Amino acid sequence: MLAPVILAAALPGGAQTDVKGSADHPLFPNRMPGYSISAYQQQAFSSFKFGAKPPQVVEGKYTRIHYYLNDPKQHPGGLAIRRNYENAIKAAGGEVVSSDHRASVLKATRNGAEVWAEVQASTTYAGRIYFLHIVEREPMRQIITADAMAAALDKDGFVALDIHFATAEAEILPESRPVIGEIVEVLRKRSEWSVDVEGHTDNTGTPEGNKVLSEARAKAVAAAIAAADIDPGRLRAAGFGQERPVGDNRTEEGRAKNRRVEIVKR
Repeated sequence: MLAPVILAAALPGGAQTDVKGSADHPLFPNRMPGYSISAYQQQAFSSFKFGAKPPQVVEGKYTRIHYYLNDPKQHPGGLAIRRNYENAIKAAGGEVVSSDHRASVLKATRNGAEVWAEVQASTTYAGRIYFLHIVEREPMRQIITADAMAAALDKDGFVALDIHFATAEAEILPESRPVIGEIVEVLRKRSEWSVDVEGHTDNTGTPEGNKVLSEARAKAVAAAIAAADIDPGRLRAAGFGQERPVGDNRTEEGRAKNRRVEIVKR
């Protein structure tokens, strides 16, 4: 299993609100009453060993959520937590793969993709914490090459790239660094080119906030390119937020298409 990288975390003592950038997974929008999110992480591509019999290693988009109970007197018990998620997966048309005194392994199909989940709820930490691991199964995405980028820029004048950032931040995640390297390679080979780096988001959040976030992400990509000895004068960053969707924001697939960075030849 790939080593996880914690993107958001907080000490649970007395926590009343969720940590910044966290959210319930769309497959399980209704958490147990009285709980807040005390730690949260996402990785665009990782793996997790689910405790089914036999164990199942699933690769894809990984989400890990730690829930913390603010009032210990309201603890429902580990069994109630596990049954709540088992009922939720059944209501979504899924199944309970395995269940014991510690964890339940669940599986469902969502938006055409197989989704695995494991809810861990026991007496650990006086029963005040439970953990949710989710993997949306998908193959490792092939990184677009410099030659393919150059061909798209020659033909269409732009290329849309799937660059991943920390949730609600402009930090480029490590798995997207190779994409930056391919952009740099294009600009080294085509030294006469100048490009715009454009940031785009889905419609989650406010239009104003999305505009600011998309511009910050575009600037982060431009800065990463310039850091590889590309003349900053050849780069211009701009953010358009949710103004120019290319997919349907009513679906997860459409929103994923809208979260993009475009390189536009000037």
